[in-house]
Amino acid sequence: MAVPDLLRRLLTAPGPSGYETAASAIWREAASAFAEVTSDTMGSSVARVAGTRGGPLLVVLGHIDEIGVIVTHVDEHGFLFFRGVGGWRPEVLVGQRVELLAREERVPGVIGRKSRKPPKRDEKDDPLSLDDLHIDVGARDRDDALGLVRIGDVAVIAGEPLELANGRLASRALDNRLGAYVALEAARLVAEAGGAPGDVAAVAAVQEEVGDYGGARTSVFALEPQVALAVDVTDATDIPDGDPKAWGEAKVGGGPAINRGSTINPKVFELLVESADAEGIAYVVNVSSGVTYTDMDAAYASRAGIATGLVSLATRYIHTPTELVSLDDVEAAARLVAAFAQRLEPGLDFTR
Repeated sequence: MAVPDLLRRLLTAPGPSGYETAASAIWREAASAFAEVTSDTMGSSVARVAGTRGGPLLVVLGHIDEIGVIVTHVDEHGFLFFRGVGGWRPEVLVGQRVELLAREERVPGVIGRKSRKPPKRDEKDDPLSLDDLHIDVGARDRDDALGLVRIGDVAVIAGEPLELANGRLASRALDNRLGAYVALEAARLVAEAGGAPGDVAAVAAVQEEVGDYGGARTSVFALEPQVALAVDVTDATDIPDGDPKAWGEAKVGGGPAINRGSTINPKVFELLVESADAEGIAYVVNVSSGVTYTDMDAAYASRAGIATGLVSLATRYIHTPTELVSLDDVEAAARLVAAFAQRLEPGLDFTR
């Protein structure tokens, strides 16, 4: 299947944590076609579709930020040094092309590593770290570089999404433009169906990659939902040495993963499974024994507690420029969330 135009636009918009403006603007523009759209001082966006029968408010969280790097120093030769915005393995960055979000325009650059002598026989090479890397923007010297960029400018990996065989898509920022896209697409499906029993609020949350799930935490607090779902990526196990024994099987093309575990509301889990079975949507079950490392961790303990679940998309090579997903899984996840929303009838009790 072809890459949906909205998803492609989201994936090509730069938006590291705290600098999500370009991606958020695209998301809000698309949402305005069918929902009431708002945003807040954090930068998170909400697309709300009115309910029809007084059912509980459902919030669907997908964080819209991606990992990137931030410039911390420019040396006398014009080389830029940086730290990660979110988690990078340094070896992934060597030789990458980047795009810096400068004040006036986007500035291209490449990531290089410092000169080093080859290790002697039987001598181990030192592990690579971010301290060994720099960005080269072609500057003649420090003043020339500072005429192009400023300390504190951020950068993302440059490159277009790549369509592969069998409906697979490789791109940077699938973590987690996918979640933001699925949340919005589910809300659109609900609107197209004439609404769900309760309001459905899709949230493009910011700043998930850099700490305490700030955008999700503040959005859920403000919206006060009775039910929440987070949509995020999970490591695919169908790669060499992939291990389903850790948290369960997650195959690209195997359908969305429905999470079950200590912090997942059991009634939300069962209702997701019921929805998938009724709609003929293939799925797998992932397990979390505690934290899920997603926006769900902020949602479930908000205020006096929210009945919360997690839907994940099996993704290969997470936190690299070539994250890979099945477009069929993306479409199925949106249908699953929309079907779940239709089952949130008035009077549902999620207490344990």
